[in-house]
Amino acid sequence: MTLEDTTGSNTPPSDNYLERRTLRRGSAGWLLLTGLGVAYVVSGDFSGWNIGLSKGGFGGLAAATVLMGLMYACLVFALAELSAILPTAGGGYGFARRALGTWGGFLTGTAILIEYILAPAAISIFIGDYVESLGLFGLESGWPVYFACFAIFIGIHLWGVGEALRFSLVVTAIAVAALLIFAFGAFTDFHVSGLDDIPVDKHALGSNSWLPFGLLGIWAAFPFGMWFFLGVEGVPLAAEEAKDPVRSMPKALSISMGILVLLAALTFFASTGARGSAAIQEAGNPLVVALQGDGEATALSRFVNYAGLAGLVASFFSLIYAGSRQLFALSRAGYLPRFLSLTSRRKSPYLGLLIPGAIGFALAAGTGDGARMLNIAVFGATISYALMALSHIVLRRREPELPRPYRTPGGVLTSSVAFVLALSALVATFLVDKDAALIALVVYGVALAYFAFYSRHHLVASAPEEEFAALAEAEAELERD
Repeated sequence: MTLEDTTGSNTPPSDNYLERRTLRRGSAGWLLLTGLGVAYVVSGDFSGWNIGLSKGGFGGLAAATVLMGLMYACLVFALAELSAILPTAGGGYGFARRALGTWGGFLTGTAILIEYILAPAAISIFIGDYVESLGLFGLESGWPVYFACFAIFIGIHLWGVGEALRFSLVVTAIAVAALLIFAFGAFTDFHVSGLDDIPVDKHALGSNSWLPFGLLGIWAAFPFGMWFFLGVEGVPLAAEEAKDPVRSMPKALSISMGILVLLAALTFFASTGARGSAAIQEAGNPLVVALQGDGEATALSRFVNYAGLAGLVASFFSLIYAGSRQLFALSRAGYLPRFLSLTSRRKSPYLGLLIPGAIGFALAAGTGDGARMLNIAVFGATISYALMALSHIVLRRREPELPRPYRTPGGVLTSSVAFVLALSALVATFLVDKDAALIALVVYGVALAYFAFYSRHHLVASAPEEEFAALAEAEAELERD
């Protein structure tokens, strides 16, 4: 057994420990990072969000989207500051580790990992459905399609991060262009009367034509309002591979969030106005349904249908990247088994790509329930948002003199808004799918037991996130003396 297998948190690992766990630095500038931020999310514009209409109606989903957009905007500003302070592959886990200690770091990292393992599994199922509906190669949705998704796109990631992010940028650009073309076409048939055409539940508190399910419908629509932005918080996971992360991270986060807000507004209004909220509230491909008013396929609807597949591929591809980097960082620091952070000659965390991919494929092939897996992913995401926002608040209070190349507009007030809204969204997941939330809690509990009884006693002191935390503790001690 080697030294790196037995070292604990107070014993340095073998000399080549970090050499065997390094990523390719300087591979991504602000443009690729911006593309990554949009890629995480863009599939949510093509489907999923519209189910929120069946929970809150047009007004309920609109209010939920505004509130969730506010939460993400506030969170992104806080993460921009944190990523400039701590530009490592740990992302949210690294920020929480610095602010909230080892327990906070693991709680945050595990929640992010749940999101980034479950979401690609769900999207692979949606890709299968699209492939079947489009009649591509005569394939039906099933495990061969899911396997091809994981095999092909993990293979591109193993090739190298620069190549992977450039591929992601191209596919994302196609999906964004399609959304803009869709909006232009749909707005030519826009009717205000279609926005509030869902029947009103007269027994719901505060119900009317705009809020057919009452005030509670706004809250129930939170998870679906999130679909327009879910995943953008993963941009800091590319910090170690970025060019000048102190400058490029805040810029990429801000621009990608701005693009996502624009796409959300265009997609939401164009879809509901063209066909009516009632018609698209449970559609698997709401944009296509919105364009086919008489049920007949048009050249534009066919184009958007194919573009929807591009959007799913972009999000699937980028979420695999995010999951591998989060697992890499947790493993390198000893929170998860250390062999998972080994990198190849091309500086790709190959086991961090292959093992989550195998788990995702098994879940997709074994369950076929993409909606349930996405709900579990949303549950993990909301936990991580609350903890990351709290990390910003704690670091501002506890370490006010910490060098901050970028400062969050509004400071603690901004991150406090994100914290409160994230907790509200967490509770809302129980309103949408209680079983999914309970499954996520069980997975979370098993992971915490592993940390409590084993991994917290075997952390790697020289890992970047641990070194940052140790330096902070040493400085605090000197100040006290």
